[in-house]
Amino acid sequence: MKKLIILLYISLPVIACSSQNKKASKNTGRAIDYAKTITADELKEALYIFASDEFEGRKTGEPGQKKAIEFIKNHYMSVGVPSPIAEGDYFQEIPESYFPNKVKASENVLAYIKGTEKPDEVVIISAHLDHIGVTKKGEVYNGADDDGSGTVAILEMAEAFKIASEKGHGPIRSVLFLHVTGEEMGLYGSRYYTDKDPIFPLENTVANLNIDMIGRVDRKHKNNRNYLYLIGSDKLSKELHNISEKVNKKYINMKFDYTYNDDDDPNRFYYRSDHYNFAKNNIPVIFYFNGTHADYHRPSDTPDKIQYDLLETRARLIFHTAWELANRDERVKVD
Repeated sequence: MKKLIILLYISLPVIACSSQNKKASKNTGRAIDYAKTITADELKEALYIFASDEFEGRKTGEPGQKKAIEFIKNHYMSVGVPSPIAEGDYFQEIPESYFPNKVKASENVLAYIKGTEKPDEVVIISAHLDHIGVTKKGEVYNGADDDGSGTVAILEMAEAFKIASEKGHGPIRSVLFLHVTGEEMGLYGSRYYTDKDPIFPLENTVANLNIDMIGRVDRKHKNNRNYLYLIGSDKLSKELHNISEKVNKKYINMKFDYTYNDDDDPNRFYYRSDHYNFAKNNIPVIFYFNGTHADYHRPSDTPDKIQYDLLETRARLIFHTAWELANRDERVKVD
């Protein structure tokens, strides 16, 4: 009898560990089903609204930006993705005093899916919601690619995670959908989140996947559009880089271009989007980027120029990567 009790005692942790591994594996196997809910048609429908003239170029603190945050909030409420701040309160308020040059108070928008087993650990998917505004001649900087493409991609990913949760396949870790303001004027929204008011403690933040322009093709890749620039994936965690590569080969098989990841890159894109405020806090990051084009920071960056089938593929890729990070037994290691 004593031998049987000892045997059972020894086997219990193994059973528990095996159960957890099976759950993670099961969730990973389901990823492709939920990725398919991210569609070009829904991305297009959302972007034609978000990057319309009605939103007046979404300049930080201005009326068009307020319309943009209401659009994002209403989307989350309509699909039942809650806020981590308080019920019905999706806005992280940033006071006017935080901005330079008398820029008016602004807001980040936050929504999340709570983790089933490790809710205190969080994977953050981010994109900036602001753009440049309106020219002196009254032309609207629509910012369809910059960064309307990243914004609507996150909305679709959040909906996919929500559908998965409703079917009993919620992520093991929490996933935060973070729409930041003030990027165009110096990464102010993401800096406010990391430096002033991290809703989830930075030490519990597993990784940041940042999306800034994923709806177009640059000149270098005009003859092979199945690509994406990745920046920063190996700078803090070789494991994150390897996971990213493995996920891509398994689900999408897109060409990853690491040109701008070079430490000597004269463009210094690694320092120029919102992931940097996480990286400076020792949080592993990946920055997804399609490169610049002729309409970059011009009123001609309009929704009709987005390649929606490509936006769908890229959004699914990032969703798969987030899914893997949220469902692994162990969080990615920082080198």
